[in-house]
Amino acid sequence: MSYYYQNEEWEVDVDEEEEEEEEEEEKWVKNISSNHQILLVGEGDFSFSLSLAHSFGSASNILASSLDPYDVLIENYEDAKWNLENLEKLGASLLHGVDATKLKLHSNLRWQKFDRIIFNFPHAGFHGNEAHTRVIKMHRNLVHGFFSSARGMLRADGEIHVNHKTTAPFCHWNIRELASKNWLVLIGCVDFKKEDYPGYNNKRGNGSRCDESFPLGECCTFEFRLSPTARRIAPSSSF
Repeated sequence: MSYYYQNEEWEVDVDEEEEEEEEEEEKWVKNISSNHQILLVGEGDFSFSLSLAHSFGSASNILASSLDPYDVLIENYEDAKWNLENLEKLGASLLHGVDATKLKLHSNLRWQKFDRIIFNFPHAGFHGNEAHTRVIKMHRNLVHGFFSSARGMLRADGEIHVNHKTTAPFCHWNIRELASKNWLVLIGCVDFKKEDYPGYNNKRGNGSRCDESFPLGECCTFEFRLSPTARRIAPSSSF
């Protein structure tokens, strides 16, 4: 069968939708990738989230949250408003008033899964001598509640990262033990260095001096994954 076209010009246009788009180069900050879906909890002035976003060139893969409501953040942290505005420009999702121990109860988080869930220097507030058994128990309860809530929000091979001091009395929190009680296994422990996150300003986050930094000293990033046993029983479990 033959076709005849009379006095008709055919012009072949290259449709932009048919062109292969160059894949954006994957970028890494330590063991966090620009291709990961990331949840940050307990943010102070959101400078850590913004540091990741600047390193990635985008924040579209970042959901950053704080315990404080927006109005409190702006009042307590000098740079919070600027940091939040820039995160929004870079495409981040932002949530406020999020309790790290009740993540799955939040309407915006209930059905979401993440490759990385990060909690920087969890702290239950200043309630006396940090070495006191009662105070240590308060901090341990916070971390335990976080693990319990976050473990069910991991994608396959997802990880929970906790940046934490390793000297006394903070080492007595025994976060590895708390993780184990929540079906999480330690897969890595690497030195945390603030300079790896340009622009990050760690904050006390509580009391009249909440906008001040605290000395980091020796600290590590503890990396956890859901244990193989937990993976096998997950369909019939509560998480």
